[in-house]
Amino acid sequence: MKNLIVIGHPDKNSFCYNGIFKTIKSEIEIRKEDLEIIDLYRDSFTRPRDKVIKKYQELVTWTDRIYIISPVWWFRLTPRMEIFFDEVFTPGFAYKFVNITKTYAYPKPFLKDKKLRTYVTHGAPALPVLTLYVNSVKLRLVMGVYSFVFGWKLSLFTKTRQFWSVPFVSDKKRAKYLKTVKRDIKRDLGPSIKQQKEILSV
Repeated sequence: MKNLIVIGHPDKNSFCYNGIFKTIKSEIEIRKEDLEIIDLYRDSFTRPRDKVIKKYQELVTWTDRIYIISPVWWFRLTPRMEIFFDEVFTPGFAYKFVNITKTYAYPKPFLKDKKLRTYVTHGAPALPVLTLYVNSVKLRLVMGVYSFVFGWKLSLFTKTRQFWSVPFVSDKKRAKYLKTVKRDIKRDLGPSIKQQKEILSV
């Protein structure tokens, strides 16, 4: 299958980039599946950016699976990830509004055949975000962005993972987070070529 990773962190030493992104990339490469990468903070976003947005839309059309990785800043994803949503997932490409009445319409998704998995990292602990802020980051992302372009799927909730207090937890905890990522990707991709050969030789 064809895979697309969209990484939205400017710092290559960050847990998003050096941990999650590299783990996903490695697992895909081990299985020798097709892979393209959109590195939002390595591309030029100087206006006009029609060419880079067109390239992104072509990659979204091409891929079967999309992996989105971003930290949470000010209860949203990074500025360039938000630009990606705004300027790539546009009406006419990713969805269209279908009128029910003169004043009400619903979004019809055009990308519902795509498989999506998201990893977001927080500096904050889980408790206040999930209670006081009613998990607003994930709710807004899934219901306010993804449901428009990928349709209503339970998997949009279950496959949007949040990792908490990332700058402050121990290396052991971060390793546990990456173990979760690795397990997810293995589940997505299935057994490696080596594992397939071992199964066939039994």
